[in-house]
Amino acid sequence: MTGRAFINSIKEGFRGIIRHPLVTIASITTIMLMLIIMGAFYIFSVNARRIMTKLSQRPPIEVYMNLQCSEEERNFVAQALQANPDIIEFTMSSPEQNYNNFKSNLGSSSSILDDFDYNMYLPYTFNLRLQDPSKANDVCAEVATYTGVSKVSQESNVMTFLTRASRIVNIATAVSFVVLFIIALFIISNMVRISVYSRASEIEIMKFVGATNNYIRLPYITEGAIVGLFSALTSWAITIIAYHSIYVKAMSSIDPSSFYALATTRSLMWHELVILVIMGLIIGAVGSGISVRQYIKV
Repeated sequence: MTGRAFINSIKEGFRGIIRHPLVTIASITTIMLMLIIMGAFYIFSVNARRIMTKLSQRPPIEVYMNLQCSEEERNFVAQALQANPDIIEFTMSSPEQNYNNFKSNLGSSSSILDDFDYNMYLPYTFNLRLQDPSKANDVCAEVATYTGVSKVSQESNVMTFLTRASRIVNIATAVSFVVLFIIALFIISNMVRISVYSRASEIEIMKFVGATNNYIRLPYITEGAIVGLFSALTSWAITIIAYHSIYVKAMSSIDPSSFYALATTRSLMWHELVILVIMGLIIGAVGSGISVRQYIKV
């Protein structure tokens, strides 16, 4: 195909949008609705993964030091934990702090600990925050070898659940996007088929006078891509405006640092725009290309 023929095919694609306004509106509406569903699910999956990541980064791992451990041993453990790339952060609690936590948990019954000698029976402890919960066993095994460490405690069932839940969320996100993409592609291909069918005679004449398949197909692909792009921009605006409204209301009573804090609109809006534009272009162009294939076989 020559450059001039290519440009003419592009122009014909734009004219097709104007010549068939009802089909264009129906196609835009169809793609837009499917992309709104995709956009909403993307936002949901981002927030689900965000919450699971925060929870998994704070597993119930506690390091107990020996009762008679020295300050040098505590400093050594602290430096080793800080140097471990799998540990995001850690906190150290003194015997007095652990004692006060116990009393706080007992509530009105805390008076039974008034004469308790915490320096004699309570150790220094470290609470760890991991980057990846699946590495908890390796981290615990390594920390247990540190000088001055008496025991490393973790809730293995909780760790297993967090690892499994994170994997399930990622798989569900990928599968749902594939399913929604296939459904959208099927619907738009059938919508465009109506437009192509109305121009079946025109396509046959073009074939008889020597037009190539690509020359005939390109205007429809261009038309579908334009429709897909417009649908993507519209659906992106709708989902972002709706999410921002939900975010403002939901976060009015939630601390931004909380486990349950939602992702900010700014942090996901541009990623969603890229995803929806790519999906819209592919759905529109590929759907139109599939629809016109049977009519160019004369």
